[in-house]
Amino acid sequence: VQEIQTSHENIVKINSAGEMMKCSAAMDILFLMDGSYSVGKGSFERSKHYAIKLCQALDIGPGKVRVGMIQFGSSPRLEFSLDSYLTKQELKKHMKKISFRGGSTQTGLALKYVLRKGFPGGRNSSSVARIAVLLSDGRSQGNVVQAAAQLKAAGVVLFAVGLRYPKWEELHALASEPMESHVFFAEHFYDAVNGLYTTLSTFAVCSATPPGCQVETFPCERKTLETVKELQGNFMCWKGSKGYSPYTSLCPFYRYNKVYRRHPTVCHRTLCPDPCDSQPCLNGGTCVSEGPEGFHCVCPPGYGGDPHCAPALSLDCSVDLLFLLEGSDALTLEGFLRLKSFLKRFLQTVIGSNSPSKVGLAVFGAEAQVEATVGRFNGDLRALLQAVEALKPFGGETRTGHALRYVTRHGFVSEPVFADVTDDLPRVVVLLTATPAIDEVVEPSKYARDREIFLIGVGPDSLKAQLNNITGNPQRTLTYSAPDRLTAKIPELKAKICSVDTQGCLGQAVDLVFALDASMGVGRDNFVALQNFVRSLTVQFDINRDVAQVALVTYGRRPATVFGLDAHETGSAILKAVGDAKFMGGVASTGTALLHIQSDVLTVAKGARPGVNKAVVVVTDGSGGDDAVVPAQRIRDSGVSVFVVGIGDVQSERLRQIAASEERMISVPSYEDLKYFEDVLVQMLCSEVKKAVNLCKPNPCMNNGTCILSGGSFRCQCQGFEGPHCETRSSRTPSRGDRPRPAGLRKKSRQKKNHQELLRHYKLHRRRHAA
Repeated sequence: VQEIQTSHENIVKINSAGEMMKCSAAMDILFLMDGSYSVGKGSFERSKHYAIKLCQALDIGPGKVRVGMIQFGSSPRLEFSLDSYLTKQELKKHMKKISFRGGSTQTGLALKYVLRKGFPGGRNSSSVARIAVLLSDGRSQGNVVQAAAQLKAAGVVLFAVGLRYPKWEELHALASEPMESHVFFAEHFYDAVNGLYTTLSTFAVCSATPPGCQVETFPCERKTLETVKELQGNFMCWKGSKGYSPYTSLCPFYRYNKVYRRHPTVCHRTLCPDPCDSQPCLNGGTCVSEGPEGFHCVCPPGYGGDPHCAPALSLDCSVDLLFLLEGSDALTLEGFLRLKSFLKRFLQTVIGSNSPSKVGLAVFGAEAQVEATVGRFNGDLRALLQAVEALKPFGGETRTGHALRYVTRHGFVSEPVFADVTDDLPRVVVLLTATPAIDEVVEPSKYARDREIFLIGVGPDSLKAQLNNITGNPQRTLTYSAPDRLTAKIPELKAKICSVDTQGCLGQAVDLVFALDASMGVGRDNFVALQNFVRSLTVQFDINRDVAQVALVTYGRRPATVFGLDAHETGSAILKAVGDAKFMGGVASTGTALLHIQSDVLTVAKGARPGVNKAVVVVTDGSGGDDAVVPAQRIRDSGVSVFVVGIGDVQSERLRQIAASEERMISVPSYEDLKYFEDVLVQMLCSEVKKAVNLCKPNPCMNNGTCILSGGSFRCQCQGFEGPHCETRSSRTPSRGDRPRPAGLRKKSRQKKNHQELLRHYKLHRRRHAA
């Protein structure tokens, strides 16, 4: 893992340096472009792109760098000479027009052409370096080594750039010495550009190394596609005959497979110092480089913003806060003093004279006792710290369940703010414990939570399972690996306390759909982390038919609805159902998943409610987002908010296009860090679902009905259907001229026609009689 991480860091630095490197010197550069059928048109176009981008970093001009090009297949052809185009614009325009020729791969003829003709349009001066850049897959017909040796002996510096799946042995034999400094892979564009400029700078052809950067050597590898011959077994075969008797024997049977081979080598590249090398982000913050000098930090909850993630620990949220300390005999005096010291440090760090939160203290062992009621020392930090110092162990067994039930009943006794108005701040109990409970904790914890008390558990890693049972939410559990690590948890505890104050989605109506990437890019183990992420999020919503509805869709190549919006009416049912989601594997298609959600999940028939804000949260590693931009736009156009949580080294720009805004996108460094971004996502969702609702978005009318706003409501204009949402086919057949009338109508029509004919004859008879 360390090698992979180091390799990734080197790639980032190589790319950064390659973008900054500029080569300015008197050079004649001749590109030898392989245009044979073995390379193919696609790789030929990529090699053109490489040559064009390389020229963009060269100082093209009459007295500086000149560029020419020869394309070869069955025979070489001069596309343009070195003196044809002396500006970058002209050069780029003409290089784009060069077309693929095809033919066999006669690299040797191309090299001999250069030996015979020289550098067409070049400068015959010893002060001008002559450089040939061969772009080929190295699968030539005929001998090429001798021609390459003669070319290098004539003073030409020969670079070999591999295309597609190169035959590296040939390219190594063709390139100038040292070989590892003159052979590159065109697919790794910035690496190849960096390597070429590094070599030119090393041999004093030009000076392309940016200030502060230096050449470094590190292991790297080449990749190619090779055919492997594998013995599958033997079978009886006919060899001939001896007289009238056939002669048989065992013959081997082989299978030929295409396999990728990796060839280790050594790379020499220019690496520039990265501002994140010094690890400027403290307290677990993730440094994101912004070029050679700039950076920003992604900080965990409870810390300040960019650039250093300094603690932002002021407890500026409004809660009624009760600390419940274990003081049992199982803890020992040393353990109790450690918890008390942590509490003092926490209060000194986060509680100020203007803090809106009110604090109380309680201790438990065999029994429990409230030592300081909530708000007793409001605004007097010194008196509060003295009260903490005066706390004594209670003794006896660790009856945590009994203590939770006790503080639920007696820990929060609010005085009226006015005559008939009581304090209605969120109530939080922070349990500080270090030994297992000897009594049952699940029912007392549920008793507390049912009375709208938020429980936060702090303890060693060994108590994690028990603390999760107490808090009912892993997000509100805080554990530490060793006693000396407890103090470092102060910012995290502060964040968990204040996250209670931002639970703005409780009681907020929303139709929420989670779309989880279950492809091979995520992996089976990481998919479990995504399930836990959804569990922790859903408990922060009030799940029932009238408030919050949640649906879950998983997807690989195809999407699957794990459960719809109207499938579960309780949070506990959803927690269980999320665990039943299956890992799918394969390649991810986020666009297909979004189309599925729009047509099969967020519909009135599947439980979506008109007049309720709707949101989709896509959680992915970003590998399957290429097809998602247009479906995401369609689903947003229907009035649904789209949020994206990208994990790992994701394509931020593509995810931003899916979310349509950086305010709806979260980048998470790793799956282990997901828990730090739960509160951020909840706050983003809450601010979105509180916005005004457009009752006609998405369209509540089924069967192509038209939604028409009318005052504070809507109505559906149906065609061929009826009902509030056009859900029922109409029993009344519409009148159409191309549709035959029923028999009764046809009979009446004939009667009407006969009556009109009789009336016409009568009037005609009267006119004749009068005459």
